[in-house]
Amino acid sequence: MKYTEDFSEQIKLVKDKIDKADAVVLGAGAGLSTAAGFTYDGERFNKYFSDFSRKYGFKDMYSGGFYPYDTLEEYWAYWSRYVYINRYMDAPKPLYNNIFSIIANKEYFVITTNVDHCFQKAGIDKERLFYTQGDYGLFQCSKPCSQLTYDNEKMIRSMLQEQRDMKITAELVPVCPVCGKPMAMNLRADDTFVEDEGWHKAAKRYYHFLDKHNKDNVVFIELGVGYNTPVIIKYPFWQMTKEWKNAFYICINKGQAYAPEDISEKAICINKDIAYAADELLKLY
Repeated sequence: MKYTEDFSEQIKLVKDKIDKADAVVLGAGAGLSTAAGFTYDGERFNKYFSDFSRKYGFKDMYSGGFYPYDTLEEYWAYWSRYVYINRYMDAPKPLYNNIFSIIANKEYFVITTNVDHCFQKAGIDKERLFYTQGDYGLFQCSKPCSQLTYDNEKMIRSMLQEQRDMKITAELVPVCPVCGKPMAMNLRADDTFVEDEGWHKAAKRYYHFLDKHNKDNVVFIELGVGYNTPVIIKYPFWQMTKEWKNAFYICINKGQAYAPEDISEKAICINKDIAYAADELLKLY
């Protein structure tokens, strides 16, 4: 990689590239929410799920989401708590707000594999946002019998309030209003994931944005994207940076800041905590 290793110079270059950009495409993965404080193990897990951990033996929230509970009453007691703290509570750090402050005055679009709604809570225009993998705030039919999704905030709050001994009452178990089958989370885990009308409209807006700006001075900013699903954000960003004459690629991701050699002259990679890097970048404005 042929870029400066001096962090202060890197941050200045990032600001310069953003300032001069005609358009910014921001891609965000799980590492961004982790940097914002949405951790799924350790102290935060123990604070909210110590009772589940003692009873079932798992040590992190992800494992709890895949645990084979005996009843739907137990399953939804866990998931209602999980969804509430990771969707309806604010992130511990204002990282998403800081990022929005940096790009708010630019022509921008955001694509993310995160499902925690943090971008919209920070003020990102939902018309400029594509949640590719679902939303903790939506239910779908587990079958699924239709391509419909359902806002779940009222139901989640009821389950959270009424649960006792890590169970909800049978009356609170959500069922599909169309076919009566149990509901499921609208999260991409297998081929039952529902891509509803809103999903398809967001996808169309995203690709229209790319088509509109493919000859412009475009900056791709990748934050916290790992290698679980690199074909959604990381690989396309690399490919477009390579093929588009005026594109530039910025990656900020502690431990995974990398760009291929064939775009090294059009890339900068910062191996730092995203929250720290965003704080330092904001100081330049």
